[in-house]
Amino acid sequence: MAAILLTTVALSACASADPGTLLGKAASGNLTIGIRFDQPGLAEHTLDGRFVGFDVDVATYVARRLGVKPSNITWRETTPDTRETDLTSGTVDLVVAAYSITDQRKQLVAFAGPYFVTGQDLLVRKADPTITGPSSLDGRRLCSVPGSTAAQTVKDRFAHGVQLVEYPRYPDCVTALLAGEIDAVTTDGVILAGYVAQNPELLRLTGQPFTTERYGIGLRKGDPASQSALGNAIQRMIDSGAWQDSVRRNIGPSGYPLPEPPTVTER
Repeated sequence: MAAILLTTVALSACASADPGTLLGKAASGNLTIGIRFDQPGLAEHTLDGRFVGFDVDVATYVARRLGVKPSNITWRETTPDTRETDLTSGTVDLVVAAYSITDQRKQLVAFAGPYFVTGQDLLVRKADPTITGPSSLDGRRLCSVPGSTAAQTVKDRFAHGVQLVEYPRYPDCVTALLAGEIDAVTTDGVILAGYVAQNPELLRLTGQPFTTERYGIGLRKGDPASQSALGNAIQRMIDSGAWQDSVRRNIGPSGYPLPEPPTVTER
């Protein structure tokens, strides 16, 4: 009965919301959500046309709490280089794409969350035991993607002599790593674990995270009611057990250490 009452309240709030807000858009019954298409375990567009992963589950859950059926979600690919402009231009209504909450990004967009907490790590070849963490990368080639600050963090804080290389997508970095063209890939550990799961005999994580990354749902600024509704939806996903089920199903097979549910502070 309580769940039905909460859903009824949420739908009533959407129905009476300004059409220019996220809640107002949800009242139309449709949402466009930006996700990654190339992150195994988090968000992936499969060869048979499905969208699967933990981020997809989070996005689907919160959309449903706002009254939008999964069949009425339009999935659009977003990247670290385009997330802010995708939101501010109205190309997407939400971004659920391993999107770390930072003060710099909050100058441009708003966040609800966090819905997951991880840390930056390194992906290396299993046959190379010499890379044990970011401080061992001096003189080595480190790959990341445009719009990500991960590689620059390594250069600034740990290995001034590292050579930074950019590829358009993380799978391109992984291909270059397997080919010996680069020595390591850096981004969040939970993302890299998905690539280890695809090549367990060839790749490994150093397993020494050196930052804290709090993933949030991105939305346009100046929409506090929608931000609150999203934060409440994340909390409901955690309280209901759906969050834990999705983490185990999508991230568990990679061997990544599963964290406890986060404390939702942005809402």
